[in-house]
Amino acid sequence: MAAKFVAILSLAVAASAIPLVPVAKVAYEPEAPAHYEFQYSVEDHHTGDIKSQRESRSGDAVHGSYSLVQPDGVHRIVEYTSDKEHGFNAIVRYEGHPTEAPQKVAYAPVAKVAYAPVAKVAYAAPVAKVAYAAPVAKLAYAAPVAKVAYSTAPAHVTFSSPIISYHH
Repeated sequence: MAAKFVAILSLAVAASAIPLVPVAKVAYEPEAPAHYEFQYSVEDHHTGDIKSQRESRSGDAVHGSYSLVQPDGVHRIVEYTSDKEHGFNAIVRYEGHPTEAPQKVAYAPVAKVAYAPVAKVAYAAPVAKVAYAAPVAKLAYAAPVAKVAYSTAPAHVTFSSPIISYHH
């Protein structure tokens, strides 16, 4: 009975020793509405890559457009808007007429790279000789000596590139 009293008393003392931690109130500030504007354009007549885009956002409303010249020569223009009330809406227009043949793209010549020959690697594992004799403690005979030999044939490894191949 006294043990129970001591246990309960010690728990009460321990609980009273724990300081109360004040609970801090964290005030959350509402985030400011998003606002940005950007635009870019590319006009590379050598490759035929002609495109542009612009976009602006104020809060949840997004307004923008992009345009590009398709491979058949037609200029595609897309104007779009997006907001919480109406969702995403796009208007697509085409200007010009398709050409008879798609535009041919001129590519710059690719540099040719010569690779040095690959070194041949040969590997031979060391030969291990193992001899074992059983202990003679309570045996009347000695086990025969076993000879174990291990070797591998030389490996031929090659690697070549730019078309990747590997031989072993």
